[in-house]
Amino acid sequence: MASVRDVMSTELVAVEPTATIAEAATLMGERRVGSALVLEGGRLVGILTERDVLRALAAHFDAARQPVGEWMTPHPTTVRPEATVREALELMLARGFRHLPVVEDDRVVGVVSIRDLSRAAIGPGAPGPVLR
Repeated sequence: MASVRDVMSTELVAVEPTATIAEAATLMGERRVGSALVLEGGRLVGILTERDVLRALAAHFDAARQPVGEWMTPHPTTVRPEATVREALELMLARGFRHLPVVEDDRVVGVVSIRDLSRAAIGPGAPGPVLR
């Protein structure tokens, strides 16, 4: 079975906790990703997802100017690159995550999405979606 290392993205989208929600959302949109890792001095301190951005905008009229640190998920759950696709997928499904930072030796080395893991679990020869 494939490992997380085989399917993770190593092109990290990261912001500081002092970045604004607007700055983070713009970066996520430009890079076409659903989350940004929140790093402080190179250390993972949180994750900001599309859901967090929406929650912020729905809760506060001036959320776009507020710091990411106010809305991020602090101390996110992480996964090792050696974990199997199945292990990571089960963790994400059990906890309701769509993005998971990948950490090796206390250093962020990638991020994996539920879409990445689902594709890997289904396999390359699986039929495409049935559209009606």
